[in-house]
Amino acid sequence: MTDKQEKILHAALELFSNEGYNATSTSKIGKKAGVSEGLIFRHFTNKQGLLDAIIKDAEVRIAEVIMPIIMETDAKTVLKKAIELPFGVKESEFDFWRLQFKLKWEVAYNNPQKMQPLIDKLATAFEALEYENPNLEAILLNQIVESISSEILKGNLKQQEAYKSFLLLKYKL
Repeated sequence: MTDKQEKILHAALELFSNEGYNATSTSKIGKKAGVSEGLIFRHFTNKQGLLDAIIKDAEVRIAEVIMPIIMETDAKTVLKKAIELPFGVKESEFDFWRLQFKLKWEVAYNNPQKMQPLIDKLATAFEALEYENPNLEAILLNQIVESISSEILKGNLKQQEAYKSFLLLKYKL
């Protein structure tokens, strides 16, 4: 990928995550990236092509983030890593993750299956720890972690630290 393509993608990511996909024009992206609008069309065909490139990257990043949890064999460590997951996100990556949360509300882009491997791993961990309903526990923990992630991306990290401690104690980790 060329330097200009990277600049275009970064500008699109920032604008899409902060202003929304529909509210962001390709001319605005070009201006932010310091390139002509025509160059955007040459590299990505249209605004949809830009979003598709970002989504493709998202699938790779999500897999990279959850893979250490999926590969873990110790049930308690699986739960601990899942709870700690949102606290490891670098602030420089907030725009990227903020956009992923926004896209969940867009019917065309909502893909709940991308988190299914994590939910399955959590269910296996809860089953190994002999929880009464491991599948529902896994779904619940995933939803709690998503909620914590959302609040962190809004800038409420300190408040969420209390939830992290609470969850670690709750699951005896």
